[in-house]
Amino acid sequence: MEYLLDAAQMKAADSYTITELGVPSLELMERAAEACVNAMEREGWSADRVLIVCGSGNNGGDGFAIGRILIGKGTDVEMVFAGRMESRTEATICQMERFLQTGGSVHAEFVAEDYDVVIDALFGVGLTRDITGNYSELVNQMNRLTGKKLAVDIPSGISASTGSVMGTAFQADMTVTFQEKKVGLCLFPGCEYTGKVVAADIGIDASSVIGQGNVCYTIGNEDAAAMLPARPSDSHKGTFGKLLLIAGSRGMAGAAFFSACAAYRTGAGLVQIYTAEENRGILQALIPEAIVSGYEQFNENELRAKLDWADTVCIGPGIGMSEISEHILNTVLKEGKVPCMIDADGLNLLAENPKLMGCLSDGNYVLTPHMKELSRLTGCSVENLKKDRKKLLESFTKQYGVTLVQKDARTFVGEAGRYTYVNRTGNASMAKAGSGDVLAGMIAGFMAQGRTPYDAAVLGVYLHGLAGELAGDSLGSYSVLAGELTDYIGTAIKKVMND
Repeated sequence: MEYLLDAAQMKAADSYTITELGVPSLELMERAAEACVNAMEREGWSADRVLIVCGSGNNGGDGFAIGRILIGKGTDVEMVFAGRMESRTEATICQMERFLQTGGSVHAEFVAEDYDVVIDALFGVGLTRDITGNYSELVNQMNRLTGKKLAVDIPSGISASTGSVMGTAFQADMTVTFQEKKVGLCLFPGCEYTGKVVAADIGIDASSVIGQGNVCYTIGNEDAAAMLPARPSDSHKGTFGKLLLIAGSRGMAGAAFFSACAAYRTGAGLVQIYTAEENRGILQALIPEAIVSGYEQFNENELRAKLDWADTVCIGPGIGMSEISEHILNTVLKEGKVPCMIDADGLNLLAENPKLMGCLSDGNYVLTPHMKELSRLTGCSVENLKKDRKKLLESFTKQYGVTLVQKDARTFVGEAGRYTYVNRTGNASMAKAGSGDVLAGMIAGFMAQGRTPYDAAVLGVYLHGLAGELAGDSLGSYSVLAGELTDYIGTAIKKVMND
């Protein structure tokens, strides 16, 4: 597990280390500067001539310390101070004086175009407004220079909390960030400006921050393997759960197939598909492992019997927006007593019938909206949703008591009282119709095997993305189909178990 802090959390951790633990700010700067120089050396970067652009804050102080170390190694350092002298922090004043004492000189602008390395120490994680005017032009000039580009802690112009570009941003080949990675370094579009991200331990104690409030985190293969349901040798199909999958309206048999196949691939013991009658023959041929039953009209008694049979329910993939679908969803929400996952048209029906949202407050539900579906559910524009996804996630899960899978290029998973998971697996090969149906089946499959809604969502999202990566590596980013995603679920599970 790797924690991802936002700007306020990182500032709090830094302050705690300095004021409570007594570690001087100058000492942290020295460690940060050494980490940056060491990172360049490990990468084998040629550094005969280096440009460092510093601001007035502590990020600039890091830059001056880097310059002093490089001069000591015989590097030709061109130091540009782009801040205001009266705005310098005490630590930055001290580091500037130390730099000058080594024989270095400070300039107001740079005139050359050829450097081995360009180092951005202009703005740190505390940037709160867009870069405009002369600063904007300066960042653009830095981007146009030749040489490798290094960002100190975070590329100037990238929000540490949201990953948004604040006016303009430095385009780094490598970012050396301090102690914990910042969540903005992992989100789009910020992650496209970071280059390789190196997290350097410089002695900042973030434990007090991590133990309080909601921080973000991400997982790796070892963590995912530990979350997998056990597969005891003396098991049978009932051991691994019975999933009722309510999916597929007329012409949408594919959605039901992808979800059912994915649920089986994740290890679910038995899947019953409840679908429009027109799809029954198709699905029986496509996935003979499943029980398939069809409906032509709403039959409440029949549906109640199926709900009583199930250990988990998944409703929504391809069910359409008909009156029958609405009656089915209403019955599932009011009569169902087992964990339930709602996806796709199930979410759209909820958006059209907001009174049903009150049925979600028992903690048994997973909702998996992409941004447009979430916009319909909340009445908030996609643009505004993306401004602070974590805040929206916290508010929504607290209000409705659900696990929310906020799907995007970087998917978030949240639940009230739990840390926010940020998924980093997946790629553009997954941007195809049916990919969401596969994810729905995977999450529901893990829920059927006894994983909690939150854990099933985290595990399903991670493995879904990993399957996409493996499929993309094999078939190419253009050519992966949703059905092929299901083919790589087993490979993804095997990989996390073997790593």
